Amino acid sequence: MKAIDAADYTVGVVGAGAMGQGIAQVSAQGGMRTIILDVKPGAAEAAKATIAGRLDRLVEKGRMSDTAAAAAKDCLEFVEEVSGLADCDTVVEAVFEDLDVKRSLFQQIEAVVSDDCIIASNTSSIPIASIARACRVKGRIAGLHFFNPVPIMKLVEVIRGPETEDAVAAALSELGKRMTRIPVTVKDAPGFLVNLGGRAFTTEGLRIVHDNVATPAQVDAIMRDCRHFRMGPFELMDLTGIDVNFPVSLIVYDGYMQDPRLKTSPIHKALHDAGRLGRKTGAGWFEYGEGGKPVQAESADHETDAAPARQVALAEDDMALASFCAEIGLTVVADDGACPVLAAPVGEDATTVAVRTGVDHRRLVALDLLCDTTTRVTIMTAPGADAAARDSVAAAIAAAGRKVTAIKDSPGFVSQRISAMVANLGTFMAEIGLATPDDIDLAMKLGLNYPMGPLELSSDLGLKNHAKILEQLQSITGEDRYRPTTWLRRRAILDIPVDTPA
Repeated sequence: MKAIDAADYTVGVVGAGAMGQGIAQVSAQGGMRTIILDVKPGAAEAAKATIAGRLDRLVEKGRMSDTAAAAAKDCLEFVEEVSGLADCDTVVEAVFEDLDVKRSLFQQIEAVVSDDCIIASNTSSIPIASIARACRVKGRIAGLHFFNPVPIMKLVEVIRGPETEDAVAAALSELGKRMTRIPVTVKDAPGFLVNLGGRAFTTEGLRIVHDNVATPAQVDAIMRDCRHFRMGPFELMDLTGIDVNFPVSLIVYDGYMQDPRLKTSPIHKALHDAGRLGRKTGAGWFEYGEGGKPVQAESADHETDAAPARQVALAEDDMALASFCAEIGLTVVADDGACPVLAAPVGEDATTVAVRTGVDHRRLVALDLLCDTTTRVTIMTAPGADAAARDSVAAAIAAAGRKVTAIKDSPGFVSQRISAMVANLGTFMAEIGLATPDDIDLAMKLGLNYPMGPLELSSDLGLKNHAKILEQLQSITGEDRYRPTTWLRRRAILDIPVDTPA
């Protein structure tokens, strides 16, 4: 097996579509001879022009020198027959997702390359083991999963099949680095790492809307403002396309034997069946105008002309809630039977808090303080609540310069539910050894632009809080969907870091 840093290292890329072009570009920019194979007439010429145009734009923006761009272009070669890959040291397949096509292609590649040549697939959903099954030298078969657009997205997943040799996985990691990507090594499993880890953010958002707790606009605003995600789950689904994220959700769900933690919701399927696929069709969860620009959606803010509350009681002693009241100018008093009563539950809904503490559920207003509340505060009330109590608290928060989102009663509000599920899925990936805890966090931040990795998010919630949120969700809803992983339970009980080795 040739050293990755060899001056004459040669990479083959099969498929000159968007992904293949991107892989070829970063390979050429890494100074490697790059041979692109595509049997479709005119595909090679189109790929060459596209890659050259991208390199020229990098020069125009001052991100690459003329000399470096010219050198990268000189690294590119195009062939129309598999035999043209004979000199390759690594071949990366980037054709469409069809197992039979990939198996046939891998057999053709094996017939012309040396036994030392690594053959990798850029598949995002097909198990590497299924592809390798048809190959003669199974130990050299692996996954090298890039993210679109490849030249911009720095992450690459190195997928180890059951028979992938250690040296092959190590070489692909080095190859990823030479391509200026950041590699993480992942076990062969449905959805690999990022496509599995990304399920919870959207599926729990869907469940919240399906449960009629909040609207898509409210969920998105809460996750942007209170948890600092670049996009909310519904904006994200519209961007990637419902025709992409719905089928992937089913693939991952079925791949993990229909684990309820990965189940999507009927409203997801309904939107897919209706052809409302997101920005590409002008309508998804939201409406879009010319050029895919969002049309003004309904506001996530709770508007009220009620007079701001001045005095409130607390359902129970809570230093954080008392401090929040002081911040926004609310005076905490003993319950006089008329003033609003505040609580800041972790995992519970307002109904459960009212029953547990014995306070008047009609005057109880629950606030989510387990997130950033500097720009937006989420409030909720139990069924039969007094709207005047809710609105007076909302007005007091708004008077302090913070937006308010009022939702229906829900264990864990919105932010707690989604954050706990994202983090729980991260602990599940660590539990089954899909990747190291550090790589799990790194991959989710690089692959999906998460503000923090799922294990970091678990620590941010506090392990005991994280476990409590899930336990309350499971208890109140009766759903196994919310069961905490054993990995999390043990670390929460022992009060040790979530990434502590087993």
